[in-house]
Amino acid sequence: MNTTYDESSFKVLRGLEPVRQRPGMYTTLDNPNHIIAEVVDNACDEALAGYAKNIIVTAHADGSVSVSDDGRGIPVGLHPEEGVSVVEVAFTVLHSGGKFDKEAGGAYKFAGGLHGVGVAVTNALSTAVEVKVYREGGEHQLRFENGLATRPLARIADCAKRKTGTVVRAWPDSKYFDAPAVNLAQLERALRSKAVLLPGVTVTLVLEKSGESKSWNYPDGLRGYLTEALSAQDTDSTLAAPIFAGERYIGRNDDAFAEGEGAAWAFAWTEEGALTRESYVNLIPTWSGGTHESGLRDGVFNAVRSFIELHSMLPKGVKLTSDDVFARVSLVLSAKVLDPSFQGQTKDKLVSRGALKLVSSMVSDPLLLWLNEHIDYGKRIAELSIKQAQSRMKSAQKVEKKKGSSVAVLPGKLTDAAEFNPERNELFLVEGDSAGGSAKQGRSKEFQAILPLRGKVLNTLEVDRNRLFANAEVHDIAVAIGVDPHDLNDNVDLSGRRYRGIYIMADADVDGSHISTLLLTLFFRHFPKLIEAGHIFLAQPPLFRVDVPAQGKKPMRKLYALNEDELISIQDRLRQEKVREGAWSISRFKGLGEMNPEQLWETTMNPDTRRALCVELTQASFDETQKIMSMLMAKQESGSRRLWLEFHGNEVTGDV
Repeated sequence: MNTTYDESSFKVLRGLEPVRQRPGMYTTLDNPNHIIAEVVDNACDEALAGYAKNIIVTAHADGSVSVSDDGRGIPVGLHPEEGVSVVEVAFTVLHSGGKFDKEAGGAYKFAGGLHGVGVAVTNALSTAVEVKVYREGGEHQLRFENGLATRPLARIADCAKRKTGTVVRAWPDSKYFDAPAVNLAQLERALRSKAVLLPGVTVTLVLEKSGESKSWNYPDGLRGYLTEALSAQDTDSTLAAPIFAGERYIGRNDDAFAEGEGAAWAFAWTEEGALTRESYVNLIPTWSGGTHESGLRDGVFNAVRSFIELHSMLPKGVKLTSDDVFARVSLVLSAKVLDPSFQGQTKDKLVSRGALKLVSSMVSDPLLLWLNEHIDYGKRIAELSIKQAQSRMKSAQKVEKKKGSSVAVLPGKLTDAAEFNPERNELFLVEGDSAGGSAKQGRSKEFQAILPLRGKVLNTLEVDRNRLFANAEVHDIAVAIGVDPHDLNDNVDLSGRRYRGIYIMADADVDGSHISTLLLTLFFRHFPKLIEAGHIFLAQPPLFRVDVPAQGKKPMRKLYALNEDELISIQDRLRQEKVREGAWSISRFKGLGEMNPEQLWETTMNPDTRRALCVELTQASFDETQKIMSMLMAKQESGSRRLWLEFHGNEVTGDV
């Protein structure tokens, strides 16, 4: 390849060519909304300066958009240096405009325009732009095509001297944008927010194709807008306190900030629901926030923290952060900054360092005063913030399932089935290692799995879900099952379930009943969908074995009884069979570990001969079951348990 690199390789892009070469440096390319917003912002700057009262945006049927205001109108005389009209300079020369002079007496003390490239970008990325200016008793017109003026600015008609303003109509060039048409919903939202930020100014959107027209004027300013936004989300009933709205601006002779800088705000705490957060700097929407939002966060945090400390509300061991206080705050913030710095030309984020201290100092003292004047509301806000802090601290202690690669690691104690068939396989939760050993030998390896449990399982009724896996036994059970903890009303995916039936297999004595109850508590509290779907069973191992000698043609038999009632019934039947009294022997199993593998298979694990109880739970019975479980297992219910035991004590015989 022959390449030439010499003086001729250096190109100088003049006029609007830089914008056309690299449009993404100057605007967003999703749709033309931002280049229209540049024109709207100019009209809003006139309103912010106090000269415009009406802004009308029209979406024309041919895809063009016009923006009209009744401000002072762009100066129509010749620019002293460029030799063409100021109107032509504004639309064709980058880094030009009337917003660079921020001293007292300047045309725009507070404005969103920084670099003087706004409407020039609009012109560069449009096939045509028409500008009409009403000023000095005349109507002046200038048309651009592909960024170039077709002829000099001309006065085309007379008008009343009191009539002033500017009308800009642009036809966006579709080749620069992913979507060629203006997003009307996004435009409507932006215009409505402008009306909020400009009290006394009416902003109107006209849709030429449908003939529809919408106007916005918010006499209540930010408070009214936030009230409307929260009402639309149906969260107004969950407000922890009324909306706190206000504004403060710097006066004369301030060493840190310029006169007129400051902020207006409206914010509120909601206990639930979606949040509304919108912020602006000199009427420019900052969708990504920035230092002014950080300043509001800092000011709110300082005020709420001072209130909590004053009233000694912070529990021991809880450390409050700004995120805790700000987590449930919905807000609308409008900051005025003399010389703002944004991240990029699209101005989505404010990066001015001084804005943080400015807004924080404006908000903190008024909010603290309001909190102390409204103690009840202040305490509700404080309690909401403390609740968030406690929730955050619990989450930080959350114990996850142990994982290897991207899947949960099955516990080492689990002896799994040889085949993976969730619609057939069974899991036995076995009390004790010795019984686990017998169960492993006696099971059907093809479809039965064994998980031995050592000792008493943790009472999980009052254990937070995030701390559940801190217990090794509970962790192993959850991983083996393949289902995450949940509530009965949760929309849980049970597709990861690894077993059709989960059998609690504990000794047929008091300790075994206790272990069974603890496991049932675990499933009821943290895996209720498994119970509802019929996947949880209570295995019924026998407590007694009756060895019957051979009798005539009948061979020697082994009969099993679940309890003493069944034992009595078996003995009565043997007497009816004419078996000699005392010929049979009775053995009592102290535990599952005393059974050999064959006995365990025959009595408790063989699907054809075992007995098991399916645990049932329905939505209708859930509340009543919850009351009973709380009475039996909750730490604070010892008095209720004692009364229940005394009432039902005559119904059982102690197994001691």
